[in-house]
Amino acid sequence: MATRRPRTDKQRPLYMISVAAELAGMHPQTLRIYERRRLISPKRSTGNTRLYSEADIEQLRLIQQLTQVEGINLSGVERILELEREVVRLRDETQRLRHQAEELRARAGEAVRAECATGIVMVRRGTLARRP
Repeated sequence: MATRRPRTDKQRPLYMISVAAELAGMHPQTLRIYERRRLISPKRSTGNTRLYSEADIEQLRLIQQLTQVEGINLSGVERILELEREVVRLRDETQRLRHQAEELRARAGEAVRAECATGIVMVRRGTLARRP
């Protein structure tokens, strides 16, 4: 089950397109193109004005780095960003599963200690078995 991350200050929509474009060193039309290509997803105000966050500005700078310095086309950038999102998702899932495994180990340890206290558990070749 996917959980939604809480919004951080970096994700808070602040800048209108002209300001965001200036901060990223791009033309506003470039931001519109990137939005159509789903490279960025600015939030919208109640008046439907695009609002960009600090995270959006960082994303725009990354796109600029990839296209202008690294020479990657927009299709390549799309794939890179998609893979980065997948890495974040897998990292989150791994962290969740590690936490779950720790809880299960702790519960299993408690159960084994309780069983051992009653003397009804034997250990054979690394596995637990009830005494006959």
